[in-house]
Amino acid sequence: MENQQESVIKRIEEKYKAIGQNPDVHLEGLVWAKPITYWDYILPDALLNLQVQRTTEPDEMVFVMYHQINELLFKMILWEIDQVSNCETVSAPFFTEKLRRISRYFDMLSSSFDIMGDGMEKEQYMKFRNTLTPASGFQSAQYRLIEFSSTELINLIDYRFRATIDRNTPFEYAFEHLYWQAAGKDHATGKKNTMLVLFEQRYKKEFLEKMESYNTTNLWTKFKQLPDAIKKDPELVKAMRHYDYTVNVKWVMAHYHAAGKYLGTSEATGGSDWRKYMHPKYQRRIFFPELWSKEELENWGNDV
Repeated sequence: MENQQESVIKRIEEKYKAIGQNPDVHLEGLVWAKPITYWDYILPDALLNLQVQRTTEPDEMVFVMYHQINELLFKMILWEIDQVSNCETVSAPFFTEKLRRISRYFDMLSSSFDIMGDGMEKEQYMKFRNTLTPASGFQSAQYRLIEFSSTELINLIDYRFRATIDRNTPFEYAFEHLYWQAAGKDHATGKKNTMLVLFEQRYKKEFLEKMESYNTTNLWTKFKQLPDAIKKDPELVKAMRHYDYTVNVKWVMAHYHAAGKYLGTSEATGGSDWRKYMHPKYQRRIFFPELWSKEELENWGNDV
């Protein structure tokens, strides 16, 4: 026991000396440190005070908490993606494991729509939704970052304008032609609605910076830079395809059907034609196009 303690103390001394710190100071600090508790570490009191209703409808709380849970999962997804993006030498097992983790999070998101789809009274929703205008789930910045970090920009450009854009196109121009711009613009005049204007005021600068930083480190580019032997790894390819389909078809359609149950033919709170904006067969969002057959690409989104 004594030898074990001496070994631990020696390792602590080596650790702090390596960074130019006095180990005795840090050891003494442990004498006065309070024991860690669950509530100090996880901060549930702070977390549980972030749910603020705008109406008196009880089911609005379901709506608020569900979307906050989504944002926490989005953060976990970005955490995993960035580990791949920032890794200089990516192995097939490492890449595959990260994709599996990310896909599990999106699988959770896809299956969890029943919480909102079956967990709110339509009558209550139709009342409190009017207080949310012009806010919209469209304005999730983290979801946009997931898209930027997953694929090359060309695959996020509105299908009608892809032929006019390449890697030399200014990011500002590409931003104005991202597929989701169509959900916030008047098709006749090109004028942006309030939802999109507010979204860009808050996040456009950050988005342009992230578009540039992920330009060569997104998952698709990282995959294409791998040696051929790794790119042909069946488990890696399977994980890539699963992630692509889960995000761009399965999760989107779970959202689509949940929205349909409550909105019917109504506009989204942000004012968009959400049916054409969301359905994958219209915008054909595909992160890893070369991993799909010609037939699969042509029928993207038609099987749901």
